[in-house]
Amino acid sequence: MAERSGSSPDTGERAAGVLAPESVLFEDLDVVGFGDAVAQVLRAGATRPAAPARAALRLAADLARVPLVAAGHWLGADVRPLVPPDPKDRRFADPAWDGNPVLYGLRQGYLAAARFAREVVAAADVDPGTALKASMVTELLIDALAPTNLALTNPAVLKRAFDTGGASLARGARNFLDDLVHNGGRPRQVDTRPFQVGRDLAATPAKVVYRNELMELLQYEPQTERVRANPMLCSPPWINKYYVMDLAPGRSFVEWAVKHGRTVFAISYRNPTAAMSGTTMDDYVVNGPATALDVIQDITGADTIDIVGLCLGGALTAITDAWLRQAGDDRIGTLTLLNTLLDYAEPGPLGTFTDRRTVDRIERKMRREGVLEGASMAGTFDVLRANDLIFNYVVSNWLMGQDPPAFDILAWNADSTRMPAAMHSFYLRNLYVENKLAAGTLEIAGKVVDLGAIKAPTYVVAAINDHIVPWQSSYRTTGLVSGPVRFVLSSGGHIAGIVNPPGPKAWYEAAPGDATPPADAAAWRAGAERRTGSWWEDWSRWSDEHSGPEQDPPRIGSDRYPVLGDGPGDYVLG
Repeated sequence: MAERSGSSPDTGERAAGVLAPESVLFEDLDVVGFGDAVAQVLRAGATRPAAPARAALRLAADLARVPLVAAGHWLGADVRPLVPPDPKDRRFADPAWDGNPVLYGLRQGYLAAARFAREVVAAADVDPGTALKASMVTELLIDALAPTNLALTNPAVLKRAFDTGGASLARGARNFLDDLVHNGGRPRQVDTRPFQVGRDLAATPAKVVYRNELMELLQYEPQTERVRANPMLCSPPWINKYYVMDLAPGRSFVEWAVKHGRTVFAISYRNPTAAMSGTTMDDYVVNGPATALDVIQDITGADTIDIVGLCLGGALTAITDAWLRQAGDDRIGTLTLLNTLLDYAEPGPLGTFTDRRTVDRIERKMRREGVLEGASMAGTFDVLRANDLIFNYVVSNWLMGQDPPAFDILAWNADSTRMPAAMHSFYLRNLYVENKLAAGTLEIAGKVVDLGAIKAPTYVVAAINDHIVPWQSSYRTTGLVSGPVRFVLSSGGHIAGIVNPPGPKAWYEAAPGDATPPADAAAWRAGAERRTGSWWEDWSRWSDEHSGPEQDPPRIGSDRYPVLGDGPGDYVLG
């Protein structure tokens, strides 16, 4: 392995905190319409120039006062900064930003200019969606122009260059050239070299017991002498690869379930090519979870199968359950929905990118190409979290000569997938734009799906810092299904809230007892208790109550569905 050069140990965790499978739903700035939004703001400012003029006068006054304020601060006078810096902004953590008058003044000028840009956008008389898109572009430009992104105006970079005799700058130049040639000119977020799928990731022992054109089905080997009667199916998102549910030893929800007496199966979706452009949401239901249930029932002989669904896989799980129950098929037992959105009325920041005009643009692009490429789709979310996912690495990789961190979640996120055009278009238009699933008007394979048909116990997990599936929106699931629901609020974000093994930092909130959740999310939280530990532990106790008696583990595979190979299978490598 190449020599590492001192990446901060929490860099990967900070970046992972803003990642999510849905981050690749949207492709690029032109498709999303950021350029149009900025143009509308500029036209609005030209039409009504009073507010921009006031902001410009304030900026001019601020810049004129910067030298005096910086000098006064350096001499020890009690001078208030023109724009107080955010104490949580890690970019300006080096003491030189306060102790050096030149750097102090530079920071003040930058913060004043940033305030000016935000005021101009906020004053524009445009619709809320346009205003939000323009604000996002403005924040990107503000982040890009930060003085910390230049070597000569970043004291931490200068100190490291001095300490290493310039070697850090040479390594940074090497990293920049490598990224320019091999990574589309973007700084790498992760060092993937230490990770190999099947060895370090997706490593829980399993066998492939079924394969069709859409998915492989894995059956995990038992690790306890006795198991619960109900087998469990893991339904992952079709965006990114399944092994976020089986991330790494000690950090794998699948491993946790297997070690706690569950017979676990997992779907691993194929990475679609242009030849699969016509694959529909109906195909994903029928040839995904519904077919997996048939295979699991043949192998185990179980009458009831529990399902755990993650984010988009959770939505597909709920759709499948309701669809089957409406046809008189009640094989599905409990549902566990992890950071899942079923009511898209308030989808959080991603709602900005699902207006009808944006979806029309995405559909036109997909019709030309057949799929939406994972590598290109990931760029949009990086832009939205530019400090954490772009400029953080510009500084550490290119200016300070460090290698990106080796972090399992980031390695998984970099293992991107594509999206079939027909399915993706259906999903965006019917769920995000028209919210048909919550309205009870979504049609799948000839049936209108009614989530009220779900009557078995449901365990819903949301994450407090999830900006992809806001926990309040996830909470609405409690009012959509008919069976008893246990709602749990986890620490962490969209992914770290799920990759949440027990540890000293983990916590979750849950209501005492098994009371019916109130209609209002705020009312639920007011009555919830904060508990140390991971929701994994709470889920295990809940799961044991609903997953049947203990019995001997079933065989791996069956006569009809023999073992096809070792896990993690072939599709995960595509």
